Amino acid sequence: MKGKVLEMKKQYYKVGVVGATGMVGQRFVTLLENHPWFKLTVVAASGRSAGKTYAEAVGSRWAMPTPMPESVKQMVVQNAAEVEQIAAQVDFIFCAVNMPKNEIKALEEAYAKAECPVVSNNSAHRATPDVPMVVPEINAAHIEIIPAQRRRLGTKRGFIAVKSNCSLQSYVPAFHPLMQEFGVEKALVCTYQAISGAGKTFDRMPEIIDNVIPYIGGEEEKSEQEPLKLWGHIEGDRIVNAEKPIITAQCFRVPVSDGHTAAVFVSFAKKPTKEQLLDAWKNFRGPAQELGLPSAPKQFLHYFEENDRPQPKLDRDTEHGMAVCIGRLREDVLFDYKFACMSHNTLRGAAGGGVLLAELLAAKGYLD
Repeated sequence: MKGKVLEMKKQYYKVGVVGATGMVGQRFVTLLENHPWFKLTVVAASGRSAGKTYAEAVGSRWAMPTPMPESVKQMVVQNAAEVEQIAAQVDFIFCAVNMPKNEIKALEEAYAKAECPVVSNNSAHRATPDVPMVVPEINAAHIEIIPAQRRRLGTKRGFIAVKSNCSLQSYVPAFHPLMQEFGVEKALVCTYQAISGAGKTFDRMPEIIDNVIPYIGGEEEKSEQEPLKLWGHIEGDRIVNAEKPIITAQCFRVPVSDGHTAAVFVSFAKKPTKEQLLDAWKNFRGPAQELGLPSAPKQFLHYFEENDRPQPKLDRDTEHGMAVCIGRLREDVLFDYKFACMSHNTLRGAAGGGVLLAELLAAKGYLD
């Protein structure tokens, strides 16, 4: 119903993708091709690509499984640094640039101060206390911090909202419906992350063939800290992180094209039965489902009974890559339970999660 109201109110929002030539930017471009609310109007990248057509700028680096949309091939790439010029052409931007963190922070704030809302895939502002970091099924209410952020920035319309780290999307949603009733106390998580999370394909990352790399810079810290912001609460003009659960993480890069897998071990304040866990996952619906957002999966959490599932190759495209897949639930000798999780890292974990966040912001009137 909310979606129909939005479509009646405004046919579409004009959208820019800043960082459009990279892997996540390419994914944004594909997702916007036939979007019912958003129309891709501007593609922007570094000065090296500016002035070229999108097809020329991307060249042989197109990494998506579907062809480049015809509608974008001849669009002229604009210079992402020309903030005022781009802001004047769009209602908001998606940001997926590959730059040093301090430069990303400055660029995103510049767009916000130009009264252009920013929906970011980058990590630069995830720890900023008045910037909501949102998974729409989990903490949609955090967008209510935006008026406080606007006061700080001195804007009427501009703001920054971000999505969380891609690997979190595989296991944090599995915890969420268990938090209130059973109290997740502590968890150990080992993630096995696809090469697309590094913006790579197999031909551009030969060192991953027949190999596992037991280090991804910054990932373990993000995996341990970012969930606490998702489960935090608004207090005045800031989001205050939750104190629990305590999460320890280890992150590996593995020879998989798309799909991050997590081995999860968890203990509860009140240990549930296996049936209670399965029911909680099966019955969970978040604000994204209640609002009927276009990119929202109908069933957010999918449990697989087979012992060898979920697998990235078989299951990453579940619900158009926007679902979280769970399997192998069983009791553990050190923790209460252990199970496996998996999600598509450039869809649910990156561009798809960004589009879903923008849909939430649109449905709630923050992009008007």
